[in-house]
Amino acid sequence: MTTHIEIYGKQLVQLFNELEVATTSSESIWILVFTLILVTGVTMGVSVIVWLERKVSAGVQQRTGPEYAGPLGITQSLADGIKLLLKEGIIPSKGDAWLFTTGPVVVVTPVLVSYLVIPFDQNIVLSDLGIGAFSWVAASSVVPLGLLIAGYASNNKYSFLGGLRAAAQSISYEIPLALCILSASLLSGSLSTVDIVKTQAKYGFFGWNLWRQPTGFIAFFISSLAECERLPFDLPEAEEELVAGYQTEYSGIKFGLSYVGSHSNLLASSLFVTILYLGGWDSPIPFFENLGQFFPFPNYSGESFDVFGPGVGIITTLSKSHLFIFISILTRWTLPRVRIDQLLDLGWKFPLPIASGNLLLTASFELLLIR
Repeated sequence: MTTHIEIYGKQLVQLFNELEVATTSSESIWILVFTLILVTGVTMGVSVIVWLERKVSAGVQQRTGPEYAGPLGITQSLADGIKLLLKEGIIPSKGDAWLFTTGPVVVVTPVLVSYLVIPFDQNIVLSDLGIGAFSWVAASSVVPLGLLIAGYASNNKYSFLGGLRAAAQSISYEIPLALCILSASLLSGSLSTVDIVKTQAKYGFFGWNLWRQPTGFIAFFISSLAECERLPFDLPEAEEELVAGYQTEYSGIKFGLSYVGSHSNLLASSLFVTILYLGGWDSPIPFFENLGQFFPFPNYSGESFDVFGPGVGIITTLSKSHLFIFISILTRWTLPRVRIDQLLDLGWKFPLPIASGNLLLTASFELLLIR
């Protein structure tokens, strides 16, 4: 007589067979290579964002910013990273050592996972999931949990308060984010990030969701800033009021990982703004889209292929995303920080009603068009 354990074991084996898990060594090697390229690219993107933020903030405040570490100070971020790697990591004597180490890892890992569904070009995406747009919301919702773990494990009231604020802030602004993504996906008929960009590219520059969903773009912009904990919504780590919040007891590379997670999440959110509202790899200048047709390169079989197309798509996507990052940096140095009650009041009374009304209107128009 078969037991329940044997039945569940057979079902588990059948499930793995249906998922077609990579068993060959070559597939595993390619998976590791692509993962390494992704992590390297995100790390370089974070260093560029840190340098850009320092230079733009210096220009806003009429300063020069970093200029001695390399040309225009471009290696200052690398020097800071090496410094954090060499510094000693201190764990509070009365804190939880295992949770204290796990917190920064939980902050960084979900953000890196969200890059799997980001298309830099039509064929340059690691995983074109059917729910790719919602996977970013699901992954970013885990980040405040890591901040809460870090604050609790520090055995510090200021740190724990910063973690609680991160959890409250995330709950307040994730709902408008999901509603804005639903509105954009309704116009495309799919939650796939690739399909959303393709739908916008059919109609050119004026087919971008920025013109079709202006209120949704505003709500998404505000919610994404709050989700990334950028000023004026950086309540979890407000240095002046909370003594750096959840980072109070951290040092060394653990302290640096929290900033890596914050800046990589900003880069991911800017890429999703580009995908959902700015047409992704679709260039507003037709000349750059047809650049490969003017300079065709033959391959080994004698057929010509477009070598400039993917490059132009990647440059277009990164240019749009860095424009959003530039606006985020200007917002940081323009608006004052809000209080926690103002933050929650704004989240529940402004982006949420706007996103809900926008979703209702979008669904109504789609139903009318179908009929």
